[in-house]
Amino acid sequence: MNERNPATRTDEERRRGRSCAIERLIADYARCDNEDLLAQMMVTICRLAADNVDRGDLKLLNTALKELRYAFKVFAPYADTPKVTMFGSARTPEDHPQYIEAKRFAEIIQRKGWMVITGAGDGIMRAGHHGATRAASFGVAISLPFEQSANQFIEDDEKLVTFKYFFTRKLVFVKEAHAIVLFPGGFGTQDEGFEAITLVQTGKTSPVPIVMCDEPGGTYWQHWQTYVKAELLGNAMIDPEDTGLFYVTDRAEDAVEHIVRFYRCYHSSRWVGDDFVMRLMHPLSPALLAEINRDFADILTSGGYEQHDGPIDGEDGAHPDKPRLVCRFNRRSVGRLRQLIDRVNEGG
Repeated sequence: MNERNPATRTDEERRRGRSCAIERLIADYARCDNEDLLAQMMVTICRLAADNVDRGDLKLLNTALKELRYAFKVFAPYADTPKVTMFGSARTPEDHPQYIEAKRFAEIIQRKGWMVITGAGDGIMRAGHHGATRAASFGVAISLPFEQSANQFIEDDEKLVTFKYFFTRKLVFVKEAHAIVLFPGGFGTQDEGFEAITLVQTGKTSPVPIVMCDEPGGTYWQHWQTYVKAELLGNAMIDPEDTGLFYVTDRAEDAVEHIVRFYRCYHSSRWVGDDFVMRLMHPLSPALLAEINRDFADILTSGGYEQHDGPIDGEDGAHPDKPRLVCRFNRRSVGRLRQLIDRVNEGG
């Protein structure tokens, strides 16, 4: 029997036909567990065509998607290695105390098994790669007409990714980082610091340690912290607990210790439906669990804190060897959540 004329098909038949065509296209490229998401992305592309989107907007989306795809590919082999993103001025000279302290920080944390991500430029970015060495460095560069694309420690390395857009670059900076440390810098450093804190404060990224580090005796971050407390906290624009989302120091060793301590017992977290699941390095004692239920009930919508030996129903099975602390977190009190993580690490 002849196939029906496309012009006479119903909307439902056309929809099913497009769905089958997308499934065949995906199957030609790969077989994986995420074919449903890839299909949704293809549908979005088809809708862009139907919307008659402006060519300039399509070029933006196309470039952003290509940049992110390549960046994910570069970082994927190192997914299990902890990484710290370093921000700071591109203008800091090599003999400046801030450069020296940034280099020391990178050296120390690299010896503890961490890798360093920087913007791949000069100044503090160069110091990060200088201290961590090329082997333990990632470069996340931005194309600018007035700035060298990459310093000599990361230039031409396979772990160097160059972006056209700041927003895709900033996404990778935060997504791939298990910690963030900021050294003194200009508008870009301020922007990156406030955005990192905002993403954690609003729950748009998982809790991570955020450290503001200066040269010994330096006042850059002290003055910044004075402003935050006087103007933001003083005018009730943030909660008192939000000041615990960042840590100010003027010693590289102290910055490293703060980051490492954050992962003493806490491993990672994710949402499974309405449950907030914290993966732990080892189980909590019954006494500590009782203490947490007593002192942190205020940030729950219902129930209490329960400990599980492994993944709960609905998890994807990642880190099956890690015990879990499960609760119904209210999604708002992130400053208090950070205090809870600190308590877990202190007692764990």
